[in-house]
Amino acid sequence: MKLPTSVALIVVALAANSTRAQDITVGERSWNKCRACHQIGETARNLVGPQLNGLFGRAAGTAEGYSYSAANKASGITWDEAIFADYIKDPKAKIPGTKMIFAGIKNEQEIKDLTAYLKQFAADGKKP
Repeated sequence: MKLPTSVALIVVALAANSTRAQDITVGERSWNKCRACHQIGETARNLVGPQLNGLFGRAAGTAEGYSYSAANKASGITWDEAIFADYIKDPKAKIPGTKMIFAGIKNEQEIKDLTAYLKQFAADGKKP
């Protein structure tokens, strides 16, 4: 069965939107939800939450100089894209007892974009 051209174009557009690549620029805008409590970059320091330089590959509860909850330190988590995506949707559900007070980000694409933004910062806050 051949689809009408307009239907075919809609199907192609929907498929393209569902597989959109990560967008660092969009992720930087999403970062604005985080910046009240966290910092990132070469001058980052701990605030209400820990600095997030070099987050991916780092064990939870180990940012130097930050006072983590016992739950966070004992979580056994090493941050990767999948764990971060699950966590940022509902931090208190992923790590019961965490000090992080955040309603979460539910939109999968926004999480991917935020992840792309965060991943560009090495442990020293520099962008490779």
